[in-house]
Amino acid sequence: MDDELFEQMVAVFNSLVSWVAAGAMVFGGVVPYIPQYRDIRRTQNAEGFSTYVCLVLLVANILRILFRFGRYFETLLLWQSIIMIATMLIMLNLCTNVRMATELNTKRRSFIDFDWSHFWSWTHFVDYLQCVLAFTLVAAYITYLLLDSALFVETLGFLAVFTEAMLGTPQLHCNYQNKSTEGMSIKMVLMWTSGDTFKTGYFLLTQAPVQFWTCGLLQVLVDFAILFQVYYYSRYPQKPVSHTVSHTTSAKAL
Repeated sequence: MDDELFEQMVAVFNSLVSWVAAGAMVFGGVVPYIPQYRDIRRTQNAEGFSTYVCLVLLVANILRILFRFGRYFETLLLWQSIIMIATMLIMLNLCTNVRMATELNTKRRSFIDFDWSHFWSWTHFVDYLQCVLAFTLVAAYITYLLLDSALFVETLGFLAVFTEAMLGTPQLHCNYQNKSTEGMSIKMVLMWTSGDTFKTGYFLLTQAPVQFWTCGLLQVLVDFAILFQVYYYSRYPQKPVSHTVSHTTSAKAL
């Protein structure tokens, strides 16, 4: 009787752990952006956050969804990608609205202008939506044509997770240009690090495709590089940039 009760308790515990792990995988990726979103709304300043982070995650998760058509992976990871795409669009909408409010005299820049010098620095949120939709349609069409090629499918999976592994590099570059991490949510980066560490461990334990966990390790290394920037720029403050340079930097970052 005691053994049966113990087994039931273990089964319930294992089920609970599985549900918690599943929830962490699906929603854990978006949690780091909550403090950054709140900071931007509170200060009405998005200069410290690089919207290229949104670009990286949108591309990575769109490619990951397409990869699933060629090679099955857990449904949890599919939902994770869908929720992340929605989150990045919300972040882009906020950053665009804040920038429009602070740059009233700036000439309108549009996606359909096809001006690469202003790529991902458009005026309205709808331009970002047009770009994301165009990329999705082109990538989906190419995937449809080459879905029978094992080499293409594996390459697509690698590009998906490698792009995500480069998530922190726009923020890393933005911090380097500004010679500061001011305006960037440190909580966001700490959550990136803990989330990426958990995610990489999850990939290893569930025997996910090798592309997933190798690029997960790379992502953790980038997170630690950003944390080092936080330490370095706080311990050794750099010479403040001029107003003109700062304005140029913020335009590139956004």
